[in-house]
Amino acid sequence: MKIYFRNFNIYKLLFSYLLTFTLSFFANAEENLWIYTKGTDTRPKGSFEVKLSDIIRIDKSSGKYIFHDIRPEIEYGITDKLTIGAEAIIFDHNYSVNDENLNPMYETQGADNKFKKTQYAGYEVALKYNLLSPYKDDIGLSLGLSYEDRDRYRLDGAKIDQKSYVGTIFVQKNWIDNLLTLAINLKTELERRKSASDSVLEEEVAFDISAGISYRFIPKHFIGFEVRMQSDYLSPSENGIKDPGLQSSNWDLDDISIGTRHQYGWYAGPTYHYAQKHWWATAGILFQFHGGGSQHAYNKNSKNYDEHEKMHVGLSYGYEF
Repeated sequence: MKIYFRNFNIYKLLFSYLLTFTLSFFANAEENLWIYTKGTDTRPKGSFEVKLSDIIRIDKSSGKYIFHDIRPEIEYGITDKLTIGAEAIIFDHNYSVNDENLNPMYETQGADNKFKKTQYAGYEVALKYNLLSPYKDDIGLSLGLSYEDRDRYRLDGAKIDQKSYVGTIFVQKNWIDNLLTLAINLKTELERRKSASDSVLEEEVAFDISAGISYRFIPKHFIGFEVRMQSDYLSPSENGIKDPGLQSSNWDLDDISIGTRHQYGWYAGPTYHYAQKHWWATAGILFQFHGGGSQHAYNKNSKNYDEHEKMHVGLSYGYEF
């Protein structure tokens, strides 16, 4: 498979991040064993961890589509059970799609039929609180809450104004003296997104369910498998007029409702994790094996391609100090 590391300047910048990470010399980094799924661990009180991830989303079944979702992050342990984190969001799009029905990409790329930009897209802040430990209790359980402010659209890089509130339940179970780990994440996201002109408004309720299993087959080396399903429920309005064929989502406190499911996509694939005393690295690839949605979604051969891609290649690195 061809590897899409085309933008040298981006990776030169990322390398500088990695270099700064290696200036610390303390133990036991909190590890991410998979691409999307996270365990229940929180940071020890007073400790920091820096992370860098890049999820490369490839191919929308029309022309060329490559999107790097790059996130440098720092986490801090307020207490042994409560972690706070903050991350920047950097988007790198390089696409040229042929099908005029594949939107918003087709419309955004313009008359020259291509879009190629690297953009600062926003930030996210998050809290994670641990209730049960998988090392001391029968099962691990943590709760997460995050806020994301984004001014670039993930799909096409267009200018937007998006606010998101996300709640996550983290579950983890360990076996065989912690050699075998199973984790499940249940995430609910409430989004309110406006176009740059304020003419288009989307109120969205999205669900993201992921699960990963990982086995440490020799010291420091973990092989795993991950499954993820993402879906959203929304009804966009343009100039205040909603599509009469779609039921609206609304998450105002006095009017909470889940509208029509616009799209969904299922992914699965292998992961590999390597852990040293001070740092860790993870790589994986997930393939969309099933997807679909409403009549407004771009669906082909039982897969969805307006919101989803054929494959996601994930790379991440973490270091504790």
